[in-house]
Amino acid sequence: MRRYCLGNRKNMQMIHDFIVIGAGIIGMSTAWQLQLAFPGRSVLVLEKEAGPACHQTGHNSGVIHAGVYYTPGSLKAAFCREGNIATKAFCKEHDIPYVECGKLLVATTEPELQRMQSLVTRCADNRIPIDVLTARQLHLQEPGIAGLGAILVPSTGIVSYSAITAKMVTLVQQGGGEVRFGARVLGIDEQPDGIIVKTCKGRVAGRYLVACAGLMADRIVSMIGIKPEFKIIPFRGDYFLLSPRHNQIVRHLIYPIPDPELPFLGVHLTRMIDGTVTVGPNAVLAFKREGYLKTDISLRECFEILTYPGLLKVLCKHFKVSVMELKNSLYKKGYLALVQKYCPSLSLDDLLDYPAGIRAQAITRDGVLINDFLFVNTARALAVCNAPSPAATSAIPIGKHIVAKVREMVETPRIT
Repeated sequence: MRRYCLGNRKNMQMIHDFIVIGAGIIGMSTAWQLQLAFPGRSVLVLEKEAGPACHQTGHNSGVIHAGVYYTPGSLKAAFCREGNIATKAFCKEHDIPYVECGKLLVATTEPELQRMQSLVTRCADNRIPIDVLTARQLHLQEPGIAGLGAILVPSTGIVSYSAITAKMVTLVQQGGGEVRFGARVLGIDEQPDGIIVKTCKGRVAGRYLVACAGLMADRIVSMIGIKPEFKIIPFRGDYFLLSPRHNQIVRHLIYPIPDPELPFLGVHLTRMIDGTVTVGPNAVLAFKREGYLKTDISLRECFEILTYPGLLKVLCKHFKVSVMELKNSLYKKGYLALVQKYCPSLSLDDLLDYPAGIRAQAITRDGVLINDFLFVNTARALAVCNAPSPAATSAIPIGKHIVAKVREMVETPRIT
């Protein structure tokens, strides 16, 4: 490490070149790539949990997305296309298991079949190889799946993002970096010549800061002195595990054709890397940012969420769907009906309990769901404000993008 002076020059202290907040996959990807881009510079990762990948990274379906749905020219589309390739290359290099099983987007009604055609065009715009299947071809690919047609996306895969993140932790540590767990960030003080971060384990100092805080993104943005123009609203995604007798029920990932009027993709069947099959997720408003159980409620966060004008506008706009999602979360029969549209052989007894996930959705005060990646920065700090799906797939190109932004900060002349 280098020795710098922050603030009072009588109190010289050892500081890190780069501090990264968050040991999810985006934070660890960024820390690892900072080491590669700035050899010899010191990197410190601060994580409030006892280990890496404890929240969104470790509670998703493990899909390596291809980028079917995303607007051409958006960061989502570019990051996902690059991330699909980079994730598989990382897994090959570090002997992390993954399977390129492909994905089927299944149309079960005539309106869905018509909407499917717009996805075919979108795939062409995003340069994603696909095959369009008739009902007969779909049956030959997946005898247990019912539909009028489907899109086959061969490049979609499955992996454990927790395993990828753990490997990145190891790489950062082997490169001389430090990953400090149990270090909750309490405050940030940016000064002309560096940044002081107050944690529950004491203060640390650095030249530059990158915040990849996920569910706490808006709070960190406030700490670095920027008034966030959004709020993170948590949506819980309930999953079920299929009984073991159904581990071979599908060869591919099975997704419905999404409704463009709705913000989420719908319930799907996912082959997991451990050989099991899950069903989910739905999208239900959570009353605690890290509330993975239906009974997890924080009165303070609940008040904060339910009084936010942006959320109220979203709920009004999607009132019927919101009520249906809540009903299906409470009553398994409703949830099952969503799956039986394309997999009619499943029954209630086949849906076993499985851990839920929480999606951090950034919403503006005007009720706009921010659907692309969003970053803000000061002279010495950069914060990831919104990292929606496919953030895990896109983690390596996101880290590369952040490092490029940090390089601009480092190379910008400053008067001290």
